[in-house]
Amino acid sequence: MIVTKHPIIGISSYAQQARWGAWDLPAILLPARYVDMVVRTGGVPVLLAPVPNVAEVLPRLDGLVLSGGGDIDPALYGAAKGPAAGPANADRDGAELELCRGALFSGMPLLGICRGLQILNVALGGTLHQHLPDVVGTDVHSPEQSGYGTHDVSVAPGTQLAKIVGGTELAVPTHHHQAIDKLAPGLVATAWTSDGIIEAVEFESGDRPAIAVQWHPEAGDDISLFDALVSSCQPGRS
Repeated sequence: MIVTKHPIIGISSYAQQARWGAWDLPAILLPARYVDMVVRTGGVPVLLAPVPNVAEVLPRLDGLVLSGGGDIDPALYGAAKGPAAGPANADRDGAELELCRGALFSGMPLLGICRGLQILNVALGGTLHQHLPDVVGTDVHSPEQSGYGTHDVSVAPGTQLAKIVGGTELAVPTHHHQAIDKLAPGLVATAWTSDGIIEAVEFESGDRPAIAVQWHPEAGDDISLFDALVSSCQPGRS
């Protein structure tokens, strides 16, 4: 029997072409900021490849991060693909939906980030805005093509999120062109931008609800969301 001293945190990852050294090959990868945040808050990160049956690993994990990334296939929430929607990745969509539903079913602590919030909403029957500039009229949610902008969000008082971030008003790193349209059953919206876009949700079930945010906490200095995730995990045994 091996007793772990630190929570094991799975992080969903990408499969795509990558270059390093003399190599240019298909790779499984993830921005290092996610890993750094988990390590910084006392967890041990494990990258989860977008492969079939990946949710079978969940009993070996203590917590789950659904990372940011590309657009979800609109067919998964009953919509036709709009002209501004990015290419779908069926392997990643399937793997993350499987991980999300498995984590919710087992009560595992979960943190969704950007695409991860959208996966959570779609997994439970919600829908997405496919291109926010068509909805809000500006690119405030993704002002930089290859970087992160900043905007303010308002957090509902008394929520789990407000307790975690220590307030109801904060500036957050942002880079997304999609967001929640119809909120899924079982989710409660807990933060918004001034234009009314949902920026955070909580899953109302159990003692440790899943939390997801539309912004990118891994790209900022505030470790509170990762710290809350890791702190809520009970190190497992295998």
